Amino acid sequence: MTLAQDTTAQDTADIEALVATVQHAQQNELPEEFIGLFRQDAIWTTAHGKRLTGRDEIASFTRQVLPGAGKEALAAYEVSHVLFIRPDVAAVKIRQRRVTPDGEYLELAEGSPLYVVSKEDDGWRIVAGQNTIVL
Repeated sequence: MTLAQDTTAQDTADIEALVATVQHAQQNELPEEFIGLFRQDAIWTTAHGKRLTGRDEIASFTRQVLPGAGKEALAAYEVSHVLFIRPDVAAVKIRQRRVTPDGEYLELAEGSPLYVVSKEDDGWRIVAGQNTIVL
C-alpha cells in the first residue's frame, strides 16, 4: 500500500467516525456535540429544505429541534461512498434510515444526505450538508 492509499484509508475511517458522531449526537439529543462537527462557515440544508448558513444559525436551529426529535424514531447513518475531491476535501454520500430505540429498522422513507467535509487542524469537519428524503 502506498502512502497516498494509506492516508486515504485513514481519512476514510476518520470521515466514517465523523458520520458516526452525527448519529450519536442525534440519537442521544446532544446539540453541542452535533454543532461541534461543523466548520464556522458551514452551510446546512435540512430534509425539508430549510437552509442554515454558518455555525451560529445551525446551532440556533439545532438547539430548538434536536431535543425531543427522537421520541418516535431515530436516524441511523451509513456511509455509502466517499469521493476525495482533494486530499483535504471529500464528498460523502450517506444512507439514512429510521430505527426504533432498540435499533430495529422501520419501513419509513429514507434520507439521502450528502456532506462536503474538509480536513481542518482539529480533524474532519462538515462544510456543507444537504439532506434529501427518498420518496
